[in-house]
Amino acid sequence: MTQANILLVEDNPADVRLTQEVLRETQLDFVMQLARDGEQAMQILRKQAPFEDAQTPDLVLLDLNLPRKDGREVLAEVKSDPDLRRIPVLVLSTSKAERDILTCYELHANCYLTKPVDLDQFGQLVQTLQQFWFGMAMLPPKSRKAH
Repeated sequence: MTQANILLVEDNPADVRLTQEVLRETQLDFVMQLARDGEQAMQILRKQAPFEDAQTPDLVLLDLNLPRKDGREVLAEVKSDPDLRRIPVLVLSTSKAERDILTCYELHANCYLTKPVDLDQFGQLVQTLQQFWFGMAMLPPKSRKAH
């Protein structure tokens, strides 16, 4: 993969900044699109105004507790859309609630991760994500329609 395209769906500015900084420290060549709520995430994914030129992401990092449309709704919409369902969606949440975890897997999340509160642990989590998803895993080709 020449350049990874990541859609980060996160409303907490501190978590956005931290994720961007940690990814910059990895060897990954990436572009990050940011959606601050679930509705904006779906506009980006569906290339709706004002995001007609948005790139189809290789991976979505999805927070659960979002304004306007929560992460569960976004996940359900992505995984039920034939043009989007192949995109790996990694839920990254502070919730450790069994119900949230079960719901996300029932909605076909590719994985569920809890956000560490410790800065070093968060950095290690993001590096591990980068190594696995962009180093070891074979990501699906982007569909022609999604380009």
